[in-house]
Amino acid sequence: MAGYGDNDGLMTYASSVGYTISDGADLTVARQIGSTYIDSLYGDRFPGEPTGGIEQDREWPRTGATAYGSTLASDVIPTRVVNASYEAAILQMKTPGSLSASYTPGTRKVLTEVKGIKWQVIGTGTAEERAYLVSETIEGILTPLLIPRYLPAILVV
Repeated sequence: MAGYGDNDGLMTYASSVGYTISDGADLTVARQIGSTYIDSLYGDRFPGEPTGGIEQDREWPRTGATAYGSTLASDVIPTRVVNASYEAAILQMKTPGSLSASYTPGTRKVLTEVKGIKWQVIGTGTAEERAYLVSETIEGILTPLLIPRYLPAILVV
């Protein structure tokens, strides 16, 4: 399973946004981790479905995907997806393991005290909210491609 884009593209992207990648960094592994992060965190919010169905390694290319009111070709991986995966790869290289957080559901405990009142919250938020680093830069890059997470239900009669 290959990551989105290629190593030359990652280096070009990093340079264009002001990042310096250290010599000896394993770009292929970082791209793989970055691409897996994008697919796992945003895959259910991408429009359409993978062109190759369940056997497709990555979420893109997709059939039935749209952006800005236009249908995207079923063999295209949008530049925004590739750039977001590069951004994630750079985060991975800066802080190894930061995109691969692990947790045990329901065991998170938060003890809070405000003006003498204490309370404890156990296992709050969705699994996604507890387990993943979210980058505002990546969110911004992908926004035109994402289906809003919380859409109101539409009743068709």
